[in-house]
Amino acid sequence: MTTIAEITKTMQAKMDQSIAAFKNNMTKIRTGRANPALLDTVHVDYYGAMLPLSQVANLSLIDSRTISVQPWEKNMGAKIEKAIRESDLGLNPASMGDLIRVPMPPMSEERRKEMTKLVRHEGEAAKIAVRNLRRDANEHVKKIVKDKLASEDDQKRSEAEIQKMTDKHIAEIDQLVHNKEQEIMAV
Repeated sequence: MTTIAEITKTMQAKMDQSIAAFKNNMTKIRTGRANPALLDTVHVDYYGAMLPLSQVANLSLIDSRTISVQPWEKNMGAKIEKAIRESDLGLNPASMGDLIRVPMPPMSEERRKEMTKLVRHEGEAAKIAVRNLRRDANEHVKKIVKDKLASEDDQKRSEAEIQKMTDKHIAEIDQLVHNKEQEIMAV
């Protein structure tokens, strides 16, 4: 039989996973700055298999607005360039010998506003996930109390603890959203 402590511990772990997933989604949202994680969604045809770009080339930053892509095999350069160009990222790679430079075009004000809306939407989805976890945990606690395995005082204490944990995670999400918006709006 699960205890209230196990329920809160499981909920804490799942909330942490929700925040980790949210942070991962945030790295994929383009700001004015270059970030090799932007190219995570690009896949390249490598001898008949579609592989992520990071598995066929070395990705690094040249400066704050340029990503360098260094293919591990010379014959992959053209395929990598084509894959980046055809991705929906709106990037225009330029080949310089073995190295492929991917400059980040500056974003228009309109595009920045679209990106902040996307960030807020992702943040809201993460908050909903956290609130759903709170609801599930509270339902489990109510079931334990109903089955007479814990007292109503235990229920009140655990609900307060669960709410405190939820508030902490939601505040963290709000902070991440705020930071990402600042990053996007910085010219």
